[in-house]
Amino acid sequence: MYGLSGTITATEGKRDALITVLLEAINAMPGCLSYIISKDAKDDHLIRINEVWDSQISHKESLSLPRVQNAITKARPMIREFGEQVEMEPVGGIGLLPQW
Repeated sequence: MYGLSGTITATEGKRDALITVLLEAINAMPGCLSYIISKDAKDDHLIRINEVWDSQISHKESLSLPRVQNAITKARPMIREFGEQVEMEPVGGIGLLPQW
C-alpha cells in the first residue's frame, strides 16, 4: 500500500468551499482505499488530508482523471499554500485490511 499525509492552507474564508471541491473529486478513484479530509481544530484555514492507495502508481494515475483535473483547476485559487507532505507505507488498521 501507499499513503500520503499532508496539509493545505486555504485562502481567507475559503476553507469550506475548498473542502467541498475536494470532496466532489474523490469519488471513483481506482485504487483509492481511503481519502480523509479534515478541518484542523486550531487553524481556521488549514485542511489535513490522509490518503491510502493500493499502490503509488494508482495515486499517480488518479491525478490525470478528468474529475481530479477539474477539481485542481477549481481549487487552485482557493489555496494559499501546501504544507509538508509525508509519504507512508500503511500496513493496516481500522478500515484497512493488512497486506501480509
